Amino acid sequence: MNINKLRQAEAQFLAMYPDGFADAGLDRVRKSHNVDQLSRFAIDALSPDRFNQPHQLCDDVLKIISRSSMVSRFEKPPFRTFIESLNSRDKERFASALERRLYGRARKAGFEEMCDMLAFHKLARWSVVSAVPFYFAPKKEAFVKPTTAKKIIAYLEMNDMEYRPKPTWQFYRDYQKMLGDIRKLVSPSLSPNNAALTGFLMVTI
Repeated sequence: MNINKLRQAEAQFLAMYPDGFADAGLDRVRKSHNVDQLSRFAIDALSPDRFNQPHQLCDDVLKIISRSSMVSRFEKPPFRTFIESLNSRDKERFASALERRLYGRARKAGFEEMCDMLAFHKLARWSVVSAVPFYFAPKKEAFVKPTTAKKIIAYLEMNDMEYRPKPTWQFYRDYQKMLGDIRKLVSPSLSPNNAALTGFLMVTI
């Protein structure tokens, strides 16, 4: 990682917004994304006791994707069609995959099973795959937006990372780790959540 470039980006952003993402100049941005409200909904909707109600769980996942300002409007209708096409057994499988993705030690298996289900409907895209985990744990999980990810990797000269359009667990973990390393190096005001952290870099790149 090119730490000098990271420091330059941090200084540039704080010159524009001295209070980081708490700055009044970013009020409109915060309201338009409304991460906190959607995160509260996701944490409640995806609590452990909700996974024994797969039909309701799938409906709530659809609400998260539909309400997200970060998921493309072109991806939302196909995702709705995907959820509505699932029969009872498929919803149980989807709920089980998501539970493993969010909890326990089988996160990779849950990730890959979700990707397999979405790929059958040509929906295994980074934004769809990463949005729900991000809202569930916004300071831990990463939202992977392809353009943003590619630019950050290039800007910070992360030569050991290679972006691929097809979601993989390995890239996700590498990207998540990179964000964790960046978080340790910059002002806490730049990382109220991981989407804000990548947003700060996109503003300054």
